[in-house]
Amino acid sequence: MSVYQTEEEQVEALKKWWQENGKSVVAGVVIGLGAVFGWQSWGEYKERVGGDASVAFNQMITAVESGDSDSASKQAELLRLEYESSNYAVFAALAQARIKLDAGDSPAARSQLEWAIDKASESGLKQIAQLRLARILLSEGDLDGAAAQAKVDSGSHAGEFAVLRGDIALARQDNKSARDAYSLALANGVGNTALVQMKLDDLAVETP
Repeated sequence: MSVYQTEEEQVEALKKWWQENGKSVVAGVVIGLGAVFGWQSWGEYKERVGGDASVAFNQMITAVESGDSDSASKQAELLRLEYESSNYAVFAALAQARIKLDAGDSPAARSQLEWAIDKASESGLKQIAQLRLARILLSEGDLDGAAAQAKVDSGSHAGEFAVLRGDIALARQDNKSARDAYSLALANGVGNTALVQMKLDDLAVETP
């Protein structure tokens, strides 16, 4: 199983999240800083932060999609340094995790994802980090670790978590649990329904 079997969907999820929440994130960052710096300088800071954050984020996503790991790392580092307490830092950790894993550094990738899970204030972002971490753990044979991350049964990624639980059950040779999980995944909606249906068909109940 590929760790990034739904990587494209996750990138799209990040883009969708940004479209829906990006402005509010920027607003939250600058409003909080406004209380510290005072209202006189808040307007100037708001304009600069909003522009810089948006540019850095879009450059990071473009670099990730194109496979430019050096540029992605630089933009991710910028986001983490400049917006440490915001979801920008979570985006940066997700990007760094992919870069580290692509480079063969699984421990560093897991560390980035664990940090993102701990720091994410948005449930959708936390779930993306959990999905990625669980897939890495599953690919490495850590079934208990993967299962601990795959317990999510609600939210926009509920279907993908059900697929994970199915894959974990299959790895444990628990075909019944795998069938139940794949059926639940299809009911909740997944990015690749054909693949999940194929897995379910392969586990058709044997006639006595």
